Amino acid sequence: MIRTLVRCLGAVALLACAANAFAASPAKPNVLFLIADDLNTMLGAYGDPLAKTPNIDKLAARGVRFDRAYCTYPLCGPSRNSMLTGLYPNSTGIRANSQIFRQTIPAQISLSQAFRQQGWFAGRIGKAYHYNVPNSIGTDGHDDPASWELELNPAGVDRIEHHPVIHTLTPGSFGGTLSWYASPKSDAHHTDGIMAENAEWVLERCARRPERPFFLLVGFFRPHTPYVAPRDPYFGYYPRDRMRIVPDIKKDQADLPPAALLSYKREQDKLTDDLRRDALQAYYASISFMDAQVGRVVAALDRLGLAESTIIVFTSDHGYHTGEHGLWQKQSLFEESARVPLLMVAPGVTPRNSVVRAPVSHLDLYPTLAALAAVKAPPNLQGQSLVPMLRDPSVTGRGWALSQVGRSGPRPRFFGYSLRTPRWRYTEWDEGRQGRELYDHDRDPGELTNLADVPAHAATIAALSEQLRQAVKSSYPSSGEAPPIKEGLWAPMLVGP
Repeated sequence: MIRTLVRCLGAVALLACAANAFAASPAKPNVLFLIADDLNTMLGAYGDPLAKTPNIDKLAARGVRFDRAYCTYPLCGPSRNSMLTGLYPNSTGIRANSQIFRQTIPAQISLSQAFRQQGWFAGRIGKAYHYNVPNSIGTDGHDDPASWELELNPAGVDRIEHHPVIHTLTPGSFGGTLSWYASPKSDAHHTDGIMAENAEWVLERCARRPERPFFLLVGFFRPHTPYVAPRDPYFGYYPRDRMRIVPDIKKDQADLPPAALLSYKREQDKLTDDLRRDALQAYYASISFMDAQVGRVVAALDRLGLAESTIIVFTSDHGYHTGEHGLWQKQSLFEESARVPLLMVAPGVTPRNSVVRAPVSHLDLYPTLAALAAVKAPPNLQGQSLVPMLRDPSVTGRGWALSQVGRSGPRPRFFGYSLRTPRWRYTEWDEGRQGRELYDHDRDPGELTNLADVPAHAATIAALSEQLRQAVKSSYPSSGEAPPIKEGLWAPMLVGP
């Protein structure tokens, strides 16, 4: 009944979209923005030897894969608000979940809002900004009404909180802790399955109204915890005895500053190797389940004849640890947490099966999509347009990406920034007072050896530290509206909720 009601309301919105068709032009491209939740690069297209992700892999082959793409903040709310406003967290003021940028920068025009104001129909299915997860009555929580004409919040059997059969490390907790379940229900009963069905339905109606282009964001729930996916076939893809256990954790951690490990959750002390294998199997299964839904949405785009007029983006809000450095989940500044998958297909622009090696940021999506669609963007965007890279993957662009993380409130509080260049990851905690990290990705892609205290790298550290400081300065508003700096360059990280 709820799904029927949602569709009725959605139909009203789509009819309204058709009534306003005079504002649009048939030459304007559509945008299909697909975003996963808590997905790292454990995908076939990124070289993972176990991942069964045929649909995302096919999508990568249709256009450009960005090999070094990074979020601005490895946490859902700050990352998504940053991505969809085109501003760093230091400019949005959003450094925690359950906040929306209208609370801090209410006049900012969001990505979909810019398209909407200039003639596009803008719709959202699932999670765009961070919100109270869609529950059984479909409330949207922390979202931005100005960004959308249509909001659909599907909720399947996997969204029932306190499900008694879900294994969890913390009793009574599922969404923010390691938890998993092999469901006997089919795809159609789960949130992302319903989401794909809703996306097909919206695309079918948009195809009937070609006079008005669309901007449709589909925010998949998986592989976010709890890692719930249909048992058949997805868990069967990943035999438990093939699930790797990260070795030599204590040796890896020996050269790390304590701040680098402050995202560790004490609940993970309960993990045994058997539980680690169970968790990893469920995470992989959730990725493959989500991949199947991506395939379903893209297939609908093809079937409806929309592919040649639609720009496709696929990404995740941030990366994710599955045991590396002894960490699980997110909120670190290691590669696994900050790096995201990013695929783009722009008909007539992107060469097939191409790879961009230069570092790029989520911030770059707003100016890129605006440029591809000839949409006027706000002048304060802080990213670069990736259009030159889409045309020629050898273009280097800005050449670096900045990520940050922090915790305010009761101690321990911490904050840090990390700069990723083609070769190096350089991280400073509290301007270096709580430690530094330097990793040479040419020789150490797993970031296992911290070179920050090696004298031979002193000149490299000095150069990267200065580059990092300039990058951090650029993450604040150019208008001078940032909070006053009282305790050094990075003190505002500790201000606010």
